[in-house]
Amino acid sequence: MGKKKKSGKTVRIGVVDTMFARYDMGGAARAELASCPGYGDTFQVVAATVPGFKDLAVAAKNMIERDGCAIVVALGMPGKEPIDKQCAHEASQGIMMAQLLTNTPILEVFVHEDEATDPQTLASVFENRSRKHARNAYWMLFEPEQLSRRAGQGVRQGFDDAGPLTL
Repeated sequence: MGKKKKSGKTVRIGVVDTMFARYDMGGAARAELASCPGYGDTFQVVAATVPGFKDLAVAAKNMIERDGCAIVVALGMPGKEPIDKQCAHEASQGIMMAQLLTNTPILEVFVHEDEATDPQTLASVFENRSRKHARNAYWMLFEPEQLSRRAGQGVRQGFDDAGPLTL
């Protein structure tokens, strides 16, 4: 990636979230991006909210094609039932298709409702994963070396890092 501000044009980062989620994932992602260098000058955030995670792919594709976003963070929460897992898979397929059709990264950020049974722990997973993926989007555009430095380190979004494996 490594896209920088070109000829005075501000780069746009899309954040699309859902009203079905039990946590304000979009708010966490937008807050993280607002803390990044160049916010408002080098880049701006375009935000949208859709009903559920199956609506994320079209919204992200529109942000790229209509709003000129260079990358999109798509945030949603699949439920805990088997049908929710199946629908999450289908939504993920749609997000991958939108990436391929637009040649633009869309970072899928799903937090499954059954990732934690304790509400506080689940809220922490939502906050952590939303913020870390927003930061990843920023790094992809402006500081790709940050990602390279973390390659092979077992970095996780949502829970503690797993750490690297060594021989």
